[in-house]
Amino acid sequence: MAMVKFAAALLLSLLAISMLQTMVMANHGHGGHHKGNNQYGPGSLKSYQCPSQCTRRCSKTQYHKPCMFFCQKCCSKCLCVPPGFYGNKAVCPCYNNWKTKEGGPKCP
Repeated sequence: MAMVKFAAALLLSLLAISMLQTMVMANHGHGGHHKGNNQYGPGSLKSYQCPSQCTRRCSKTQYHKPCMFFCQKCCSKCLCVPPGFYGNKAVCPCYNNWKTKEGGPKCP
């Protein structure tokens, strides 16, 4: 009788672990409520976060004012600022694909 109870408990715990694993995988491995892991990408920012993210993005350029102007314009439209000081624009497709009239990149 004890062996049957042990087997039932083991089976129940394996079922619970399997269901938990499925839920985690359904949330793309982020666990559902760890928003900090997805800090880059389309729509990853709120509009009030744009100035601080653009300050970070433009901190190493010699053209700080134009960088800040266009970064904030792009951030307010795309709600995304790529990581780092330069490049990495593939993380934010809207930021990456917004072009000037001449066809150059609009966002720093």
